[in-house]
Amino acid sequence: MFGWNPRVSDNCLPDHPTLPSVSRRTLLKSSAALAGAGITVAAAGAAAAAPAAPAVGFAHGVASGDPLPDRVIIWTRVTPSADALPGSGAGEAISLDWQVATDPGFAAVVRSGTVSADAGTDHTVKVDVTGLKPATAYHYRFTARGGAVAGQVSPIGRTRTAPATDADLARLRFGVVSCSNWEAGYFGAYRHLAQREDLDAILHLGDYIYEYGRGEYGGRNGSVRPHEPAHEIVSLADYRIRHAQYKTDPDLMALHARLPFIATWDDHESADNSFDGGAENHDPATEGNWATRKANSARAYFEWMPVRVTGSGTEVTLYRRFRFGNLAEISMLDLRTYRDEPASSGAGWRKVDSPDRTITGRAQMDWLTKGIVSSPTRWKVVGNPVMIAPCLFPPLDTKTTAALTDMVGLPDAGVPYNTDQWDGYSADRRRLFDAITTAGVDNTVFLTGDIHTSWACDLPVDAANYPGGPTVGTEFVVPSVTSPNIDETLGVPPRTVSVAAEEGFKAVNRHVRYVELDSHGYGVFEIATAGSQMDWYYISDPIDPRATVRHAASYRVADGAQRAIPVGAPLDAASYRPGA
Repeated sequence: MFGWNPRVSDNCLPDHPTLPSVSRRTLLKSSAALAGAGITVAAAGAAAAAPAAPAVGFAHGVASGDPLPDRVIIWTRVTPSADALPGSGAGEAISLDWQVATDPGFAAVVRSGTVSADAGTDHTVKVDVTGLKPATAYHYRFTARGGAVAGQVSPIGRTRTAPATDADLARLRFGVVSCSNWEAGYFGAYRHLAQREDLDAILHLGDYIYEYGRGEYGGRNGSVRPHEPAHEIVSLADYRIRHAQYKTDPDLMALHARLPFIATWDDHESADNSFDGGAENHDPATEGNWATRKANSARAYFEWMPVRVTGSGTEVTLYRRFRFGNLAEISMLDLRTYRDEPASSGAGWRKVDSPDRTITGRAQMDWLTKGIVSSPTRWKVVGNPVMIAPCLFPPLDTKTTAALTDMVGLPDAGVPYNTDQWDGYSADRRRLFDAITTAGVDNTVFLTGDIHTSWACDLPVDAANYPGGPTVGTEFVVPSVTSPNIDETLGVPPRTVSVAAEEGFKAVNRHVRYVELDSHGYGVFEIATAGSQMDWYYISDPIDPRATVRHAASYRVADGAQRAIPVGAPLDAASYRPGA
């Protein structure tokens, strides 16, 4: 049981110390014909298979993101003509007028301007609207000025700026999501979040899109909705088409139009198990140079997502920080661009302890540690694409087991079940935890996606000595929106095989307070002066476009406590209104 790897997005086969691991890439090639197996990297704007032509105009909705006290990003994509499909490189440049107002009728316009949408950015536009008031709700829209779409008006979006940095806040509330695979089902989690009135923003922790070709990675019923293009995405045109397809989902469109997103990427925005020099799901022989593919994926992401780009050229960075008054600071990480290649199982496990290996890159680690230890806010929140809590078989006391680990060749703290997580880069985790401990920082919470399952964990300095030893914070992991999890991967009914595995995880790793391996959904996370709480909500069925939702569990960490405890009731949605 404990040889099985629950990172179902990457390796769904048993992964035992005595057996060679089987890559997802190998599995897919042996089990189905890959529609895109023979493709090579295409130049920007090259022709690629495209979905049916959307209506001209604003077929992909509007979005906003990265709220600061005086500014916010607003985004849209215009289709100026029937041939100007996403990824086509075709279509004339169109001027778009944009307006931001304090009312949905736009009687009180506070900022406006004009921006050009052209094929160079796939007819997407982003405006960093400045000069806004803190903690204020705004409405925005775009209007086409010329061509066949002259006079067309986009849907109206609603957004909100962050509070002033010195604001004395009592609480904040966020929706938290990750891992939304188009083929595996419908985005009911997005729909239910869009219906709430008690959220300040959405935190998207990665795997916003998936790169696989059609039929390569669906849910328990195969591919509920086919991917476009049909082949695995590699070229710039491919990535643009895939982003465009996801932006046509009505539930995602509704959520984007209702709340600002604070997003980061994980691996599937480029390719499965990606690192600084490649990816498990990248074959240079048939898919070309990794750096080119990575650049294609990054360019399409920055075009199609409402994120604020810093730097230029090859120095563009995605990791960034958001301040919410004196209550919280949120650091969003990029854990794919700078990491070393994950250690393999067997003899490669010993590499996880190497001080030369990094998951963050040195610059990002310095930025992260300095930000956490110097933050003036009560809560330090980290948007963390992959799990940081140690999950080992078994956790070992390094002071008393050195002879054993040296003889057998095990990592110092025990065998990691998933070296794609922080467990595979234990020196970086130790650097971060040591910095937090040395500075005496409390109230650090990591919010995590990636593994399609739900977890509440304390973060011990030494997992073998938990609960007697100190902790540096807590971690809350949210499930996938649709991407397959354990019951679907194993082909068993929900809440059967997984129940025993969950209890086993908690028995061996005592700092794991809650784990649920089967359900899809989202989290609602509240940060408050007295404590922070995560509520897990699970949808009834990811392949049902009308799926219902239920509250499943809640865990709370009190101010200064550094440990998560279960609570019986979720946050009251009616008790909080942003800005009220």
